[in-house]
Amino acid sequence: MRALAAAAVYTALSSPAHAADPKPDAVVKTKSIEARVFLDDKIKANAALAADCLAEGRKWLDKNAAEAAAARKADPQFFKESGWDFERKYEIRSVVADRYVSILRNDHMNTGGAHPNSGVNTILWDKADNKRISIRPFFAETADNGATMKAMVKAIIASLKAEKKKREAGETATDEWFKGVAPSLLKIGAVTLAPSTEAGKSSGLTLHYPPYAVGPYAEGEYVAFVPWETLKPYLTAEGARIFGGARPKDDEEVQ
Repeated sequence: MRALAAAAVYTALSSPAHAADPKPDAVVKTKSIEARVFLDDKIKANAALAADCLAEGRKWLDKNAAEAAAARKADPQFFKESGWDFERKYEIRSVVADRYVSILRNDHMNTGGAHPNSGVNTILWDKADNKRISIRPFFAETADNGATMKAMVKAIIASLKAEKKKREAGETATDEWFKGVAPSLLKIGAVTLAPSTEAGKSSGLTLHYPPYAVGPYAEGEYVAFVPWETLKPYLTAEGARIFGGARPKDDEEVQ
């Protein structure tokens, strides 16, 4: 580990990234890997949120640097031309009620295989308490296999099937591909609050799925949308306060 630390060049930059030549906010570069983390400018404007994302990003860099070093030691022939190349980007998707910030975390990973891979996850940040939260405060109950989660999964599957039909990928709109989407907060998918035509509100939930999650690699990522009206019977007072309006037309492009 000391050798790894000595070999790595690890920096955090405080200056904002330039659009033409973005600078990573953290980077690790060794003989085995070059990996970068980027925060968008809106995230960097919130010190607590930026620190949280950057701390997570640095752990991700360290973990992958260690794995790359081990892989190189075990199979040096795969590192003759180049090492691994990884990148993570944190971007704000929506801010609701000037409090709840939805963040997309997109990963790109190239380990020299048949093709690069990508991943997506999300963060929901409470500006009032400066911490990560789940969507639990917006719903009266969120028990596994409970009414809320079952209604949510039903709407998610319907949305995914509709999107697969648009892509002419109906042959993979099957239970086998959707079996990973289960009625549990931890298994419905990576969730964000969708923007709305009504200022300060959310039009519902968007669920983000990386390649392989609900379809083969060639189909890429999927985004499911659940309108807030579908969830209305299950909302708490806070949920009723933050949801409203419709999904903007241009937001459908995130599909």
